[in-house]
Amino acid sequence: MGSRMYACGLPIPLFSSQRNQHQPPIMASLTIRNLSITPLELKSVERFEADAVPGPGGFANITANATSTIKGLLNPITRSPKPGLVAKSVDAHDRHDPNLRVDPFTTHATEIRSADPGREVIRLTFEEPDSGGKQYQVDIPGPSPRSLTLTRLNGAEKEFTAIYVPTGAFLALMSSANLSQWMHEIRDDLPISVLSLPGTHNSPTCHVALPSVRCQAVGVKQQLASGVRFLDIRVNCSADDEDLTLVHSVFPISLTGTKRLDADLFKDVYEFLDQNKSETVLISLKREGPGKGTDDRFGRILHDNPRYLGGDNARRWFTEPRIPNLGEVRGRIVLVRRFGLEEGLKQENGGGGWGVDASAWPDNCEDAPTGSGLVRVQDFYEITESTNIQKKIDLCRKLLEKSGECRFTGGSPPLFVNFLSASNFFNASCWPERIAAKVNPAMVEYLCMRHGEDHKGPNGLACGDCATGIVVTDWVGHDGDWDLIGCIVGWNARLQLKQ
Repeated sequence: MGSRMYACGLPIPLFSSQRNQHQPPIMASLTIRNLSITPLELKSVERFEADAVPGPGGFANITANATSTIKGLLNPITRSPKPGLVAKSVDAHDRHDPNLRVDPFTTHATEIRSADPGREVIRLTFEEPDSGGKQYQVDIPGPSPRSLTLTRLNGAEKEFTAIYVPTGAFLALMSSANLSQWMHEIRDDLPISVLSLPGTHNSPTCHVALPSVRCQAVGVKQQLASGVRFLDIRVNCSADDEDLTLVHSVFPISLTGTKRLDADLFKDVYEFLDQNKSETVLISLKREGPGKGTDDRFGRILHDNPRYLGGDNARRWFTEPRIPNLGEVRGRIVLVRRFGLEEGLKQENGGGGWGVDASAWPDNCEDAPTGSGLVRVQDFYEITESTNIQKKIDLCRKLLEKSGECRFTGGSPPLFVNFLSASNFFNASCWPERIAAKVNPAMVEYLCMRHGEDHKGPNGLACGDCATGIVVTDWVGHDGDWDLIGCIVGWNARLQLKQ
């Protein structure tokens, strides 16, 4: 992650309604939230005149113009980020030393005036208490509209990330996890359902395809290396062969050639887990596409064929019908089953079945359990107008709050699966990337500003262990933007306080 300047979904007015255009703005005061396990002290606040950092010019838009080429239609929509700011000189025009302590997972409303928009940069210097002067420094707003890694001073060894919401004058600080091995810090006895798990929707759909089909900017290999631990996979099954191919609804995921479940997906996951044995990956498998194969046939092929979960590959998978503890599944894949079973597979595991059962999946649901009770899902996806996106954002926040309310007391809550994705094939303003461009920043803001705060969520619930559950995203990693994934992973630090 590198400080993101989000347009806050919960804005704080920065200007007095009585002010005329010749009066200076009334600036909000800075709020600081420490979302790491390390106490920090704010030692100094310096103010500098700002210069803008030019951003990349221009952006490509998909249009309904009759002269649009098919190449233009299939390209992703790109947007230039807003330019960041840098200090114009090395000399601050103002400095004071607040010596404010910000303990782990606490929020402090300060009396520090926020930066004058577009004209000023504030440099904050934090220090680890009793560390011999180890310090961390960040400028807000920063040179990037995304997150910033704090500069380490005086031999400081830890890494911290800042996300700044300027319209809320809100700064969130979190540990910069090693995203390829972030589970390394979590103890073995915790059920995977109490973790905060980033996921992707239609995970392998990063290839050249219709814009309503493509949901991801990068491939599964890069997703895993960047912290994603839940993959949503849709598979076509035919009645007359055992080749399982990757699809999105009835469409192939690539217009440049068929992609296969074994060679183009499982291979990447196996390689990742072989190299990162502290990690686990949850894979949700669902039968879709034009093939005439049934769920019974699909399950039997997966179970028996050594190209999939059969033979030697069986050792790589956790297929018991329960939610495991992390220690049981490090280096392995957890099967989340979104298909029915034939009678023989129902007798697996002492008659309990095969895999975590999510076969009775509620369609287009706002918040509902699956039939087994092991999974609870928000998967409202039928967006008919761009204005409906706000309803989607509200539903996502509500399930985040409900997941965060749970407490681990020796049992296991269900897997909360929270889809941020939605689309409408017939409305270009509701294609996956356009929805993600609104939903993803709103979720970053919520996770930084409201998640884990008692009674500050949409339903006013009390805070429990603050797990986000499984948050299933579209279009993460676009132009190197992994802020949402980093924010989800960051909430696992709360579990370290219980160790």
